[in-house]
Amino acid sequence: MTAPVRFPRFFVTSPAPCPYLAGKTERKVFTELKGPHAEQLNDALGRIGFRRSQTVAYRPSCLDCRACVSVRVAAQEFRPSGTQRRALRSHGDLVVTECRPWATSEQYDLLRRYLAARHPGGGMAAMDEIDYADMVEHTAVSSFVIEYREPTEDGRPGRLVGACLTDRQGDGLSMIYSFYDPDHTVRSGLGNFIILDHIRRAAEEDLPYVYLGYWVEGSQRMQYKVRYRPLERLGPTGWRRFTDDEQAQLIDAIAGEAGRRLDSPPGSTKDGVPGGQKLYKLA
Repeated sequence: MTAPVRFPRFFVTSPAPCPYLAGKTERKVFTELKGPHAEQLNDALGRIGFRRSQTVAYRPSCLDCRACVSVRVAAQEFRPSGTQRRALRSHGDLVVTECRPWATSEQYDLLRRYLAARHPGGGMAAMDEIDYADMVEHTAVSSFVIEYREPTEDGRPGRLVGACLTDRQGDGLSMIYSFYDPDHTVRSGLGNFIILDHIRRAAEEDLPYVYLGYWVEGSQRMQYKVRYRPLERLGPTGWRRFTDDEQAQLIDAIAGEAGRRLDSPPGSTKDGVPGGQKLYKLA
């Protein structure tokens, strides 16, 4: 491995409101993904909890909090629950296409409707079409957009009901950002299906993992990630699998919170939003 991969320069962001836990402040450590070794660097950093935002790899480095935990699904060993099997059957007719990382107006329109319904007033609400194109197209690694469309009788592209920006890493698929039609009267559970489809896709490609990003205990918005078994979490000593009992307790806790409104902390921002990339200023 060459020096640019082994010895990247790391930087730290200024403190900002935490997008997951109200009253908390976040800080991130990051490095640039550029040059001929960007792919290898992204793979190596992904295994130790980094995520990608355009041409930057980052992970939380907060002074007083360790709530953000990287999680990944063991795709080869995944066995769907009854609810997940129903989701696979319900949406099994969708036409799924792996597309190059090129933003379209149709994708952006779907994203806007998703944000308005699921994250009103959140950090991504101000995202315009240029910002969305930056999020999708500014990549130095193997990235693609998976589109989910309804079938048609004449074979022409059907209605777009879901999409996911995804990275293909050496040991798995990393789901960067997914969104879907929030108002579809028939197709409920599209977000669940998109994750299940990634798990199936990884297993078929003999990739061991699907990286779901950060699970944040105490943030209801992040609890859906514990529904996928077996699930592994990254800790101080490396990756550790949740026990069946641990995951069962977490899933039961989700059921107890069903119907509760999930509000984002005020003042929070997310990567990819206008100004989001400005967090990563080089010293």
